[in-house]
Amino acid sequence: MEELIRLQKFLANNGVASRRKAEEYILEGKLKVNGKVVTELGTKVNPKVDKVEFLEKEIRVKTEKVYVLLNKPIDYVTTVKDQFNRNTVIDLVKNAGGNLLPVGRLDMFTSGALILTNDGDFIYHVTHPKHEVEKTYTVTLRGKVTNEDVSKLREGVIIDEEYKTKPAKVKILKIDEEKNISRLEIIIHEGKNRQVRKMCEAIGKKVVALHRSKIGTIDVKDLKIGKWRYLSKKEVEILMK
Repeated sequence: MEELIRLQKFLANNGVASRRKAEEYILEGKLKVNGKVVTELGTKVNPKVDKVEFLEKEIRVKTEKVYVLLNKPIDYVTTVKDQFNRNTVIDLVKNAGGNLLPVGRLDMFTSGALILTNDGDFIYHVTHPKHEVEKTYTVTLRGKVTNEDVSKLREGVIIDEEYKTKPAKVKILKIDEEKNISRLEIIIHEGKNRQVRKMCEAIGKKVVALHRSKIGTIDVKDLKIGKWRYLSKKEVEILMK
């Protein structure tokens, strides 16, 4: 018996959209299976047999999975297409092959480690909080950070009015009283929108610069800003554990 998979997983596996975005496309009636519009989220397809179309264009099944690590510059948005015609991270990895999707997000003014892939299962695993894949950030703040500030971040702070962040690993890297800045390392495994910035705002500090140095144990210290490389098989396996 041939394997059937949910339509949103099929779209993610073939680089069309994340599962969440794919669900929106299905509900909006933008997908056809064997010539018929489908709007049910539970719809399943056989990748080897069924013809799936998105906006009247057939989706070709991808057989080779591609995993790319990018050292994202600032002023690039983490999306496949941008409605305002801004530079996107996809512009930087055009020669990598596959219809790549970002694994999670970095806001426009955050630099650093970003993985892109056409493997929907990998995206789901790395971005889901229950798998607790750690992300390491170097944060430069305006003002002097105190030990009390660090304790608050470690224990969790309130962001978005009601959400308390999970405990974080936090340490002071540098305090420059002359320049009135502090530098912290913050390690979290959540992925709320602009979470690190909001955590710092919660202790009354403004972020001057934000850089994600690691995803799990994979870092970008030997990768120049704006450059990318393929992940090794071992690196992929580590992130999927």
